[in-house]
Amino acid sequence: MLKEFQEFISKGNVMDLAVGVIIGAAFGKIVDSLVNDIIMPIVGAIFGGLDFNNYFLGLSSAVNATSLVDAKKQGAVFAYGSFITVALNFTILAFIIFLMVKAVNNMRKRLEREKPAAPAAPPPADVALLTEIRDLLAKR
Repeated sequence: MLKEFQEFISKGNVMDLAVGVIIGAAFGKIVDSLVNDIIMPIVGAIFGGLDFNNYFLGLSSAVNATSLVDAKKQGAVFAYGSFITVALNFTILAFIIFLMVKAVNNMRKRLEREKPAAPAAPPPADVALLTEIRDLLAKR
């Protein structure tokens, strides 16, 4: 079982997947910062200083705070503003991944068009011999 595990781990696919997960997590943090620090403040400024993270509904009468952090300390809250932010993060991330995949596919197509055609494979030995015999007979 240990040998099978070593073979599984040493395959390139597992290592590629691990690298992809690590890069994906880092990329997710970049997109999260892009949305929270750049896009959401602009959206908030356009819509009159709105901050989606502080949109919530208190689920008990004890919740009367104006910020989400304070409201969570007072009781259960329905934080739909945080959901809007996460949904926006996902949409932006999906669009960026779409653009990256599209660029890679275009590059692959371009490389296939530019690749020189492979030389024709030589005919099998028996066909080459028959062709040579035909040519010799044609010279007589």
